[in-house]
Amino acid sequence: QVQLVESGGGLVQTGGSLKLTCVASGQSVNSYGMGWFRQAPGREREYVAAHTRTADRTFYADSVKGRFTISRDNSKNTLYLQMNALQPEDTAVYYCAASSSGLISLKNYFDIWGQGTQVTVSS
Repeated sequence: QVQLVESGGGLVQTGGSLKLTCVASGQSVNSYGMGWFRQAPGREREYVAAHTRTADRTFYADSVKGRFTISRDNSKNTLYLQMNALQPEDTAVYYCAASSSGLISLKNYFDIWGQGTQVTVSS
């Protein structure tokens, strides 16, 4: 059973940067699609970025393109999200997720979720 634990959230000023880390345990996630999602108060959980299992394809939400970078280190069973030029609208709980099927185009393909880490961007 794969478990995901996120870290790296916090409070940052507008224009600042944070790097989120998601460590997987229980088994290797090398064959899993991996992604990041976020949920702001009163809003649905939304797709932020995702990698295919081999990281040969990457998808980003339009709202974060050019500012966020997803990466993975399969040797460490770890997923990252580098977030630059943060804006108040990026404030949310950020979740790491894994897709056991390897499919990543839809949120519903992700069947393993972490507990989330809070990111707050002050104006």
